[in-house]
Amino acid sequence: MRIGNMHQFTEHHRYYIYRDFSLSAVDRKMIGLIYQPMIGAFATGLYQLFYQLVADDRVGYSPLEPQRKLFLGLGLDMHERARQEFVEQASRLEAVGLLQTSRLGIPDNDDYVYEYELIKPLSPDEFFRNPHLMLLLRDKVGKYAVISLRESFYAKEADELAGAELQRDNITVPFYELFRLNAQAVDVELEQALSEVAPTRSAASKPRLETAGIQYGEIISRFPRNSMNRKYVERLRGDEDQLAQLNYVAYKYGLTVVDLCRLLDEDDVFNTRGELMMDELQLRASQMYRQDRKRDEDRQRMQGRMEAASGAQTSDASDEPLEEVAVQEEFYMEVPAQLAGRCDIHQYNMLMRNEPHTRFIARFFPGAVPEWIIRVFEVIDLNYRLTGSVINVLIHYVLGMNDAQRVTKTYIDAVASNMLVKRIDSFEKAVRYVREQVQLEKDRELRQAGGAAGAAVSGARGGSSGNGTGRTRGRKPAMAIVQEVGDSVVSQEELEEMRRLARKLDGNK
Repeated sequence: MRIGNMHQFTEHHRYYIYRDFSLSAVDRKMIGLIYQPMIGAFATGLYQLFYQLVADDRVGYSPLEPQRKLFLGLGLDMHERARQEFVEQASRLEAVGLLQTSRLGIPDNDDYVYEYELIKPLSPDEFFRNPHLMLLLRDKVGKYAVISLRESFYAKEADELAGAELQRDNITVPFYELFRLNAQAVDVELEQALSEVAPTRSAASKPRLETAGIQYGEIISRFPRNSMNRKYVERLRGDEDQLAQLNYVAYKYGLTVVDLCRLLDEDDVFNTRGELMMDELQLRASQMYRQDRKRDEDRQRMQGRMEAASGAQTSDASDEPLEEVAVQEEFYMEVPAQLAGRCDIHQYNMLMRNEPHTRFIARFFPGAVPEWIIRVFEVIDLNYRLTGSVINVLIHYVLGMNDAQRVTKTYIDAVASNMLVKRIDSFEKAVRYVREQVQLEKDRELRQAGGAAGAAVSGARGGSSGNGTGRTRGRKPAMAIVQEVGDSVVSQEELEEMRRLARKLDGNK
């Protein structure tokens, strides 16, 4: 807790507790055996006091009360030294990631309200993957005690299975093979009732991002100490959203921890306020990805020449399937011919919705993806700002459904531009757009087939009547032609009648 003036933190200021979890037996063991040696019994007691202020079988907020109750519950007196002791113990909880404190200003007066948000303890796997926490525990209890504590959290595998090399077959039944949901029916009353009883502070639903598994401790341990950006990188310690986005960028472009530290150390990656410029970071990660990819292609070509010369044959490793994420059955797309036999319709649609486009497009090619295709979709991703799932649907439409003649830069750019104009910004909208385009193409082909058949019939009729030849047949209407006649003999009576009519006309004039 950063308290500049102790008069702003007294027993008269009000507070409340917020937590959105419940402690399990493993969590309580982690607090008692792992966290307590690092921060002390007083700090862990403060954590337990905060936890008990909200009912154990509930999550949410505690009542708004003066901090006098906290000081009395901890046995502290009402003076400045006791307040300083409270701040120090709360800071210990914040340093190890068990507490976040916020000061809320009330607009009507100069009073403050303090929010203490509890954070769930790390699981044993997560804790021992964080170097800074594990090294702190080692400094407190010693390395042999750390080894003993880690072993105390795990139940050992049977000796019969531990050393055996077994073949694992995933026989889990997917959701949509067992259940069928009525996606057409919408229960408006249920949605309205759920929205009315929903908590005021509910966690925002965010799409699950793929992660490269890079922890904050791995980044800060490799980051240069004399770097100008180090103070900004240290702020990422408690920012889970920023770390998740960094991990997604690293997963998307295949970056290692060293590559990520190199990008974070560059200029203009953080703004003047110390905020991470994610667009700039992603642009530079894309450039690094293209450079690494070019080097890999050169290396593969050189290796191929060497293997061809020596007669060696190599086999490509098969791709590992990603974790399945549920997709509504009404938005399923058919598996393209290129991927037939490699995955079923459920797995394909889950990949299309959740996998980055750089990895999804590689599944349509037996070898390397052509460079111009990568450049086109890079522009669509970074400049057009289409979402990842929409880009994957575009890849499915262009590469998986259309003819090879349409795989051109102009056509892909035209489809992406049409999606932007129609504001296609979600997976469901993209699927509806593709289905509409497929139906329009079918209708156009039917009209063209009907027009060709009508032209053939009219041409056949024109040929049978003998009117017109060549390219003019069937295009111009048949016109009556005045045919020439031979010399005819006029009788004397007809000649006299013609003279009489001529005189009569002359007399009328």
